[in-house]
Amino acid sequence: MTTRAERRRADAKAAKQAASDLPSLRARLKSVKLPGTPPPLADRTRKAILAYIDSATTHGLPFAEVVNRLADGRVAATVYQVETEEARAKGQDPQAGAACASGCAFCCILSGEDGGTITAQEAVTLHGALAPLTGEPDGRDWHPKACPALHPETRQCRAYDARPALCRSFHSTDAAACEANVEGAGRDGARLEGAHATYLAAQGLAREALRGVCDAPTFSLSKVARGAVEGLDAETALMTALHDDAALIEERKRTGQAWRQARSAAQKRR
Repeated sequence: MTTRAERRRADAKAAKQAASDLPSLRARLKSVKLPGTPPPLADRTRKAILAYIDSATTHGLPFAEVVNRLADGRVAATVYQVETEEARAKGQDPQAGAACASGCAFCCILSGEDGGTITAQEAVTLHGALAPLTGEPDGRDWHPKACPALHPETRQCRAYDARPALCRSFHSTDAAACEANVEGAGRDGARLEGAHATYLAAQGLAREALRGVCDAPTFSLSKVARGAVEGLDAETALMTALHDDAALIEERKRTGQAWRQARSAAQKRR
């Protein structure tokens, strides 16, 4: 466990090495490590963010604005969207063959310790979509660990257009497997698409590159949604839902392992 003294020394070192303009941010991004994420995934994601910074430089985007977009997850969202669109253009639509249907909702039972990892931009957007529903029955009236964004009777998402990448990435070729997995069955069929691992790697790289400049936080989806429907203002809801650094690291490790397994399986099929 890291002691307070060790953390202070690490913070002081980060402050000395902190980026102060786009060239130094680019250099910092090229040098940071991302333990727990498979190197091929980290390197590919790094190249995508470097391309974003190069584009920002070409278009004269201020350093502060690039920092904000890295920190709040907008850059990660861009990287995710580009990878998803490229896959579809190659005829590799990750949603192809999905058995998902309106109201099945078993993927919306958030049983993980992290409560569903989302970025600051996603947290603010989700809170804004759910705040008008304060006091109404929600998904927890259907299942105690269900996302509060759900309608308890129809089991449809009441914030569908504002749903984060985590929700957009999850699909299943076997809806019955999702229901069984809620009880710990571990059946195949339900999974996150590979672009989600890229998304988390992008936010992890942003966090490391911005050390000494600002935080790049993540939040619990379930706690943000709960705070919104229970009437908390956005600032209070996000403070309540704020993750510690370890949450993103553990989620990167988990999705990175799944990414590695999927990649290995695809190579064997060739």
